[in-house]
Amino acid sequence: MSQIANTPIHDLLLGLDAEQRQAAETLRGPLCILAGAGTGKTRAITHRIAHGVHSGIYNPTSVLALTFTTRAASEMRTRLRQLGAPGVQARTFHAAALRQLQYFWPQAVGGSLPNLVEHKAPIIAEAARRLRISSDRAMVRDLAAEVEWAKVSMHSPESYAKIVESREMPNGLAPVSMARIFQTYEELKDDRNVIDFEDVLLLTSAILEEDEKVAASVRQQYRHFVVDEYQDVSPLQQRLLDLWLGSRDELCVVGDASQTIYSFTGARPDYLLNFGTRFPEAKVVKLVRDYRSTPEIVSLANKVLATRRIETSVPDRFITWPEPLELIAQRDHGPAPEFFEGSDDENEAEEIAQRIKQLISQGQDISDIAVLYRTNGQSQAFEQALNANSIAYVMRGAERFFSRREVKEGMLALRAALGVSAQEENVTQLVRDVLSSHGYSPNAPSGGTGAVRQRWESLSALVRLADELVAGKTAQDEKCTLHDIVRELEERAAIQHAPTLDGVTLASFHAAKGLEWDVVFLAGLSDGLVPITYAKDQAGFDEERRLLYVGITRARIRLFLSWSLARTPGGRAHRFPSRFLDGIKSARQVSSRQQPQTKRREQKLTPAVCNTCGSFLTSAKERKLRRCASCPAAYDEALFESLRTWRSEVAKANSIPAFVIFTDATLMSIAEHRPTSEQALGKISGVGRSKLERYGQAVLELLAEHGG
Repeated sequence: MSQIANTPIHDLLLGLDAEQRQAAETLRGPLCILAGAGTGKTRAITHRIAHGVHSGIYNPTSVLALTFTTRAASEMRTRLRQLGAPGVQARTFHAAALRQLQYFWPQAVGGSLPNLVEHKAPIIAEAARRLRISSDRAMVRDLAAEVEWAKVSMHSPESYAKIVESREMPNGLAPVSMARIFQTYEELKDDRNVIDFEDVLLLTSAILEEDEKVAASVRQQYRHFVVDEYQDVSPLQQRLLDLWLGSRDELCVVGDASQTIYSFTGARPDYLLNFGTRFPEAKVVKLVRDYRSTPEIVSLANKVLATRRIETSVPDRFITWPEPLELIAQRDHGPAPEFFEGSDDENEAEEIAQRIKQLISQGQDISDIAVLYRTNGQSQAFEQALNANSIAYVMRGAERFFSRREVKEGMLALRAALGVSAQEENVTQLVRDVLSSHGYSPNAPSGGTGAVRQRWESLSALVRLADELVAGKTAQDEKCTLHDIVRELEERAAIQHAPTLDGVTLASFHAAKGLEWDVVFLAGLSDGLVPITYAKDQAGFDEERRLLYVGITRARIRLFLSWSLARTPGGRAHRFPSRFLDGIKSARQVSSRQQPQTKRREQKLTPAVCNTCGSFLTSAKERKLRRCASCPAAYDEALFESLRTWRSEVAKANSIPAFVIFTDATLMSIAEHRPTSEQALGKISGVGRSKLERYGQAVLELLAEHGG
């Protein structure tokens, strides 16, 4: 037990700020901790658990702390050990459910638990082939994501078939085809006696619902629950949590609605937002002191969310989001965030590479630099630019380290070499020799990107881990053998404890969630990418804004935000900076080389919003009307019908289609705004100079007849 475990309880809470301490001292009943980015939520909840253990209120083995990633669970276990509470279980939802399923399956169901498949892709691909639906690798990935959404939203193939028409399908697939793929996928799993990760939650929930003895046993074991990142919980996870909890209310949830960025996977923030409705007696603690980022970065993050009040809808209900938590910076001042513009993607990537090169020359640790972007497809330009400048980088958010093929092959090769290790004095050289036949080399492959680069990174990480283990043993006057290295790798693989990779991190905004770096480059911040083109409604735009907020709050000290005007060198400069930067950046903040271009584009940044409800307008018709299609019309319907009659007569007299004169949307806008002069009429979208000259006087006379 650590030294901290033997200190008085009040000393355990020293160092916590007022809000963190309030959370840590609230040990009974429902508790909701609203924690902004960088506010020390993990510190607060681990000290709360340790405080409960040391005060005797919690039995450590009766506490279950739930997270969403193995990395977060591992970090929580480490901190709890340091605080003298090593018996507390900190696991992901899936890990906790799988452990219970493996234990209770023989008595609740009988026989052996079906094998768990880590990847859906092969079975999804076969389901598509059986239905004679052509699919490539990217489409299979999208099909798997849709199946995952359906299952975490608790849809069976039968119930999914009833709602599939309302969803946008991958690659324009017919809804009925998607429903059949889902059904065939489930049938193939049954035939092969395998289950997927969603099945782990579904089956555990089913056993708890149907077997009272099992449910009582689990509830006897776990009496206190803590859920981190509660804004990301799905209906299926919430169902399982409710079954674990039973009729009790010993639940502490931690989350931040402003960091809700996984709605597309089935996550629902309403469980966090409506926590007080479910538990009226719940205590709410807000953590707003940001210990991660400088005041300059915190101010920018606050501004991104403060530009509008966030509202969104989810199936079967409407959520009004609370005002975002306004962070209060606790660090010393640092450099102001820098904005710059590239002529094209290659130019933007090269500009970023040059700045990184300069930072490294000034002593910045390369592993504390990250380049973040909206989609994984954007990484290629940055990989090439960093390679060209001999800057090492690592990719994040791809396949888990110990699941990579080259890592598995490397570990198998090292196991196979155990027989010769006794004759090898230099174990680090032996590791290098063994892995060299699988693609390892002392230097990165010249010009290598993508899979080639990842393979080299993976094998290099195994070599570095071996070096670190040997160095640690040597420092303790112990000899390190290949057996020690293989055992360490196997232990790490069992808990998915990946080694640290050395280089600039390249990652999507989503993959960067929960991480932080000294220096962050947010790249590709142009409309169409941020927000992404398929964000079609208010909910989509709001999630994209929150995604940018998450990206900004990954930075500790320095932040760079950039975009490009064209996709390829020499291409048409048709892009504009993200609308989310409107009102945040100024021409003075943009590099002087790009300043004239930026000034020219500043006026385009304000997005069209509804005059009635203030939501973003997403279609051309809505922008023309200046209101949402669902909002009530503000125009005189009699005037609109008179304009339509006039248009019909003019069209008939000139033998032209009516819409060529003015569309219905333009006539609605005219009826709504009732212009009284040619100048005012000309400002209405869809009128234009030639139509104004041809029809302007007649329209104004008609408006005058209606009192316009």
